[in-house]
Amino acid sequence: MSEQQEEMSFWDHLEALRWTLFRCIIALVVFAIGSFAAMRYLFDEVILAPCHADFILYKLLCRITTAVPLLPDFCDETYNVTLFNVKLASQFFTHMTTSFWLALLLTFPYLMYEVWKFIRPALYEHEKQNVRWVFMFGTGMFFMGCAVGYFLVFPMTLRFLATYHISESIQEQVSLESYMDNFFMLIFIMGVVFEMPLLSWLLSKLGLLTRAFFNKYRRHAIVGLLVIAAFITPSSDPFTLGCVFFPLYGLYELSALFVRKAPKEDDEEEETNIVKYEKGD
Repeated sequence: MSEQQEEMSFWDHLEALRWTLFRCIIALVVFAIGSFAAMRYLFDEVILAPCHADFILYKLLCRITTAVPLLPDFCDETYNVTLFNVKLASQFFTHMTTSFWLALLLTFPYLMYEVWKFIRPALYEHEKQNVRWVFMFGTGMFFMGCAVGYFLVFPMTLRFLATYHISESIQEQVSLESYMDNFFMLIFIMGVVFEMPLLSWLLSKLGLLTRAFFNKYRRHAIVGLLVIAAFITPSSDPFTLGCVFFPLYGLYELSALFVRKAPKEDDEEEETNIVKYEKGD
């Protein structure tokens, strides 16, 4: 095969795209069927796990709050969220849609690999290195965000809302649809939120964002992230609020590290270092 490959025509690109989509659909169908078959176990042991007092987060918080008496108590062994179903076909459709979403989540790395394979021939060698790093980092951050959503954000939100009572005469029961909507929404939102460092890096590469932006609006960001954390976990105690706020603030600072400084910022920093050096003499 010659070193210089012939340029692909429009129909060649279309054919490559067709096979890429075909492989992605096959992967989704296979994993959706597997998820559908294992859904009873997945539902009881994974999806509904935050409904019970023996969930891993609650056990960990119980140990922490026992050691520190000032923190709210998470050692309620009677905690249990009961779900109910109203519509006749809801459980069947929940079975189907949950299988699809789990398949999408599990095949996400492979889907990103197929996208990478499709766009790779159009890139230069140095661009391939950068884009490969972007896909790997973006995939890892997405799964990290989903993990934070599942193990932290959703259980904290569920526990607060399920135990909140406006009146003792009202019995708390959660519908299946409401539970699943919040489950997927919070987990996928956290997965997307964890892409913020990657988005910041891309905007920096385009010259649309510099580190000065993060330094200038850090106080505004802290207030905004506190509001978001309070909205996600509307609890009155600072411990619960901090469990959500600090990961979000960590993402903000990580995003600032991925953004390059503007030339003016570099000059000002160099001048500051010179002044400090002269004062030290």
